[in-house]
Amino acid sequence: MKELLSDLIEISRFYGQKKEYVIAGGGNTSFKTNERIWVKASGISMKDISAEGFAELRRDLLKAIYTKKYSNDSINRESEVKADLYNACVHGITIRPSVETSLHEIINYPFVVHTHPTLVNAITCSNDAEKTIKKLFENRALYIPYTDPGYILFTRVRESLDEWRKSHDNDPAIIFLQNHGVFVSANSIKEIRSVYDSVESAVKPLVRSWPDQSAVEIPRNVVEILPAIRMMFSADSVKLARIRNNSLINYFTTSAFNFKTVSRPFTPDQIVYCKAYPLYLESEGPEALVAECSKKLKQFSETTGYLPRIIGIKGYGLVAVEENIRSANTALDIFEDWMQISYLSGNFGGPRYLNDRDVEFIDNWEVENYRRQVAKSSTGQKGKVENKVVVVTGGAQGFGEGITESMFSEGANVLIADINAEKGKSLTENLNKSEVRNEAAFSQTDVTDPQSVQKMVYDAVVHFGGIDVLISNAGILKAGSLGEMNLETFETITKVNYSGYFLCTKYAAEVMKIQSDHRATYFTDIIQINSKSGLKGSNRNFAYSGSKFGSIGLTQSFALELIPWRIKVNAVCPGNFFEGPLWSDPETGLFVQYLRTGKVPGARSIEDVKAHYNRQVPVGRGCRVEDVMKAIYYLIEQEYETGQALPVTGGQEMLK
Repeated sequence: MKELLSDLIEISRFYGQKKEYVIAGGGNTSFKTNERIWVKASGISMKDISAEGFAELRRDLLKAIYTKKYSNDSINRESEVKADLYNACVHGITIRPSVETSLHEIINYPFVVHTHPTLVNAITCSNDAEKTIKKLFENRALYIPYTDPGYILFTRVRESLDEWRKSHDNDPAIIFLQNHGVFVSANSIKEIRSVYDSVESAVKPLVRSWPDQSAVEIPRNVVEILPAIRMMFSADSVKLARIRNNSLINYFTTSAFNFKTVSRPFTPDQIVYCKAYPLYLESEGPEALVAECSKKLKQFSETTGYLPRIIGIKGYGLVAVEENIRSANTALDIFEDWMQISYLSGNFGGPRYLNDRDVEFIDNWEVENYRRQVAKSSTGQKGKVENKVVVVTGGAQGFGEGITESMFSEGANVLIADINAEKGKSLTENLNKSEVRNEAAFSQTDVTDPQSVQKMVYDAVVHFGGIDVLISNAGILKAGSLGEMNLETFETITKVNYSGYFLCTKYAAEVMKIQSDHRATYFTDIIQINSKSGLKGSNRNFAYSGSKFGSIGLTQSFALELIPWRIKVNAVCPGNFFEGPLWSDPETGLFVQYLRTGKVPGARSIEDVKAHYNRQVPVGRGCRVEDVMKAIYYLIEQEYETGQALPVTGGQEMLK
């Protein structure tokens, strides 16, 4: 039994990891014996499912559903069926069995794998679906015309199977459901894969034209559009927006005529994750597009009672606006599949959409609303910066890496901006391994280069829709006396620490202003990671200290200029971060530098230098990342302080 359940997990993951078969929580799988059936629970993803993701049910109790008379009212009927499903659960109501459990139960094969393959749905969602399937598969497959999912579909399939069994020795290995997907059944997972391969081999030769999905660049002035759209959707809570473009998306968004061919849904999953109808914008230029969006959103809401999840923008691509970035990614994946189905259905007589009555049923069906909630729900307690978009410069190494990791762990979507691509990509990859609703992205950034900083801002907007917090952390330090310091080194330090702060604030503030223009009560933050050396001169460290003194002047001045847009600008002035590479690197760290330059009188070893600096701190230790993060979170949470330089120095430097 364990081996067979392992097979079920293996085949579930195999197809669950293929977007061309399964997207998000769609599809389900099962295995059964004479007495029990194990079926994927509703809302569980197939791609990484474990044994705990399957509901175990008694088949004898499920068979009671065959003959029981249920209410004629669809809402009451589905509630009654759900109660009987729960009653059949061996381990009680710990997880919710798939609504298609009964359908799995009546098929006389131990393994059943139900998916929504793009290639299959190009046929099942076409006008010639029945004719094409009968021609290709003859007596190998059963075709079911579109039927409301749930109990009604189960009844329709059961009646069709009873009829099939009158003239066939075995149940069909393939059941095609119009505007839905396919059920493949067999005695082993090897046979399951063989049947799926045969379906693909039969359909592919009939496709005369395949869609091109090569990448298409998104115009840079999207930074003037997406932050505004994001805030138009954020009346109750701040949403996230992601934009995507490729040749397929570009084809459908190039005109209202083309977009109309994807303006009605084909399948229930599309309604669940993208709602039934998208919005299309076609004005020329950012200002006109934003105005068009505002007008059409009002009309859309008045007509449908909700806001769209998907927006097609001529010349830009496809935008998903959602409560978290993972949901936005899912919506884009689903809608891109929607586009592929529309495109490929042209090979089979053209698209066959769900009608208004079908759409209304799915949109209001309790089962699908449950799936929506599972897809959107977060696990655990909300973080301090839940769903905020945070840009951290110098965010891949040293102190910046600690800031990035803390922000991510507290729910932020983090753009890691760093000049070191290797470390930036590695950190991004490690953070995104976790199964959470937020995401990290990387942008290789030189904060002294205006074009590089503008690209950083563009990347933040393309990935997440805007910027809520800028942590200007990138900095360098090279100690030296007046006699040792040359002009080139002095200017390099100034460019990174001082001019870099100016450039990052300049371009990030443009996005924050747009957000404020469309949601006037929303506060955003610019926080510079300064230093205690910005509060007090530093012997033989004047280049660094001077850049930090100057940055406090920038902080106060930026704060005065930007507060009308609810942009708070503050600085955190940490004490010495002894544990980081700036101080502790065995070759280039400050402990080594200070020992070599004789900055600490009488010091003969690195340990002597460390002890000297620890003695200068009343708390008796250096500053740590967690100390600074408490200050950062405070500055973000409060709404009354701006232009401040907050010491985090263990009492070494105090405000006067």
